[in-house]
Amino acid sequence: MYAKEFQDSIKAVEAAREANIAYEPARMTAKEKEELLAAYHPDYKKSEFSELKFGPNKGESVPKELCEMLEAHSRIKADDVDLTAPKYDVDILIIGGGGAGCAAAIEANEAGANVMVVTKLRMGDANTMMAEGGIQAADKPNDSPAIHYIDAFGGGHFAAKPELLSKLVCDAPEAIKWLNDLGVEFDKAPDGTMITTHGGGTSRKRMHAAKDYSGAEIMRTLRDEVLNRGINVVDFTSAIELILDENGNAAGAVLLNMETKELMVARAKTVIIATGGAGRMHYQGFPTSNHYGATADGLVLGYRVGAKLLYADTLQYHPTGAAFPQQIFGALVTEKVRSLGAKLVNRDGKVFMHPLETRDVAAASIIRECSDRGEGVDTGEGMAVWLDTPMIEKIGGEGTIEKRIPAMLRMFASYGIDIRKEPILVYPTLHYQNGGLDINADCMTTNIRNLFVAGEAVGGIHGRNRLMGNSLLDIIVFGRSAGMNAASAAAKTSLGKLTLDHIAKFDAERKAAGVITDKVSPKLLPNYTTRKSEL
Repeated sequence: MYAKEFQDSIKAVEAAREANIAYEPARMTAKEKEELLAAYHPDYKKSEFSELKFGPNKGESVPKELCEMLEAHSRIKADDVDLTAPKYDVDILIIGGGGAGCAAAIEANEAGANVMVVTKLRMGDANTMMAEGGIQAADKPNDSPAIHYIDAFGGGHFAAKPELLSKLVCDAPEAIKWLNDLGVEFDKAPDGTMITTHGGGTSRKRMHAAKDYSGAEIMRTLRDEVLNRGINVVDFTSAIELILDENGNAAGAVLLNMETKELMVARAKTVIIATGGAGRMHYQGFPTSNHYGATADGLVLGYRVGAKLLYADTLQYHPTGAAFPQQIFGALVTEKVRSLGAKLVNRDGKVFMHPLETRDVAAASIIRECSDRGEGVDTGEGMAVWLDTPMIEKIGGEGTIEKRIPAMLRMFASYGIDIRKEPILVYPTLHYQNGGLDINADCMTTNIRNLFVAGEAVGGIHGRNRLMGNSLLDIIVFGRSAGMNAASAAAKTSLGKLTLDHIAKFDAERKAAGVITDKVSPKLLPNYTTRKSEL
């Protein structure tokens, strides 16, 4: 139920609906896109970035909030723990209990390795759970991994590491089969054929989904498989420092029990970072669609031991985060809503962009509409545009929304808004960490041996922008690969003496660079006791 101040705008949207359904605005040219992004996308706002003064990415710019964490002090000193008496001793330590961590654990266990998963919250408290729209794979007769590659490479501004993107698209059909065999309930036609749809930036219908809770369904299946295999899981426990051996190879981590604050040592022949994203850093004050623990921990842990970052200056602001009501501010409104036919319109009901532009272009278009053009809707908390969801049933018939996006229907219905009859207000929300740790095709970091990375903590898979459905895909493809390769490496590894010497070395580098800070990292959890501007 919208208040009366929204009614005139809603009437304008309703009046234009029939014409808008038939209207197909032209896609932007490459030049128009670049000009739009430079003017309106948050990644191009130089005042919001800081230059790293030391470390493996010295001289590069990253978001101010991330720079503070990368250059901060460790939470511990080397003599705070006894490295000679580890509490846990395993072949593979996986840091993170989301989709990538679980996929890695399953494959490493299948290879016969002794695996332990440590997770800051509970198993499955991860961005995987929050993903809604689907997972891409070129497994239909009119499609191919080559076409998938071209779509993703162009959508990422031709910046993806070719060997990583090639692996992503070539392994995609097998990833779908693997998930299906594990029990993921994908949407299927009566004959068993998987239903696929378009996503922003795709030239073929290759989006596989489970209604609009695809990530939750995948996470449910992976979590059950991990638990059914009896893989050791330690929850409510954070990795706060990586451990190296005397040869400079990854050899475990210092763990912090989030409830008792006990410090523990986990020794491991190989380590997999699968810590996910950074939305709860609230870069530039943006709301986020991310889960509570998404605070860039993996990037901080890797950077402090000398692992390089790639594209840490680029984030994805999902164009359609809920902008009203306040209770769900920033919550993800899946791109699948637009795939099914809903279009973005301004306060006067005018369509201002092609509905399936890539996410960065769509986000920048909305920001432009709400700022320079002054065509946004004032929600009382900020500006927004309409996503005209009733279009979906005009196009697909009555019942389409309940059948295809039931979670979205329920979320808004909880606040008296029936998206079958009323449009919804949206604005970009901080959604995905495009950049991360730099890895090779075997998922090992480029300069720290036996340190593997999978999922959102990886940089370079998607370039500088990610297409819808490629994140659920990358956690499976690279999660599985990290598990297999870490198991293989562990079988050939003999650990040297464990050390935390890198902490003092990092402190010395900070001092030499003249950086003075009282911050400690990783952040672990967001702090909502301060004003929004201070987050």
